[in-house]
Amino acid sequence: MGDSRCNRRGGLVLDKSDVPIQMGTVKLSNKGRYAIRALFDIAFFNEGRPTQIRDISERQGIPSRFLEQIFQDLKRAGIVSAKRGPQGGYTLSKRPSEISLGEVIRGLEGPIALGEAKDAEARRKSPQDGIRVIESVLSDLSRKVEACFDETSIADVCERAEQQGMRASNEQRYVYVI
Repeated sequence: MGDSRCNRRGGLVLDKSDVPIQMGTVKLSNKGRYAIRALFDIAFFNEGRPTQIRDISERQGIPSRFLEQIFQDLKRAGIVSAKRGPQGGYTLSKRPSEISLGEVIRGLEGPIALGEAKDAEARRKSPQDGIRVIESVLSDLSRKVEACFDETSIADVCERAEQQGMRASNEQRYVYVI
């Protein structure tokens, strides 16, 4: 079993080194990942021109129904705009260099937070010093993670694709209207 040691204040600390600890991972939701892939697709493969959901779905392997929901949220956030008609589709509302990954994630899911957002205020006012300290650290880390997302744009993602040898297809798509 674990052993006991004294901490700096002289109290006992139980060390349960033989007890497996499950740590959850911090990861971006599928919705956020798919949104970034879809915006990259518009910027990289279609140079920002109107792109239809089915084309993005085929290239990126994302279910088109899920993309429809994502694009509605991106449209509400002002990141994309929609054009109806046979040559319609979704376009970026700004240049790829002006759309940060942080803006995309916040537009879909709200603030980027590592702590429990709903209880953060209550914990900040908590009489328990340990909870306040940990929430303070998590808050600082959340700001740093958010800053990293804000420093990376859709244009940066396109540049990375080019660095990795990816090429946008110059294939012309013809639209026949009868």
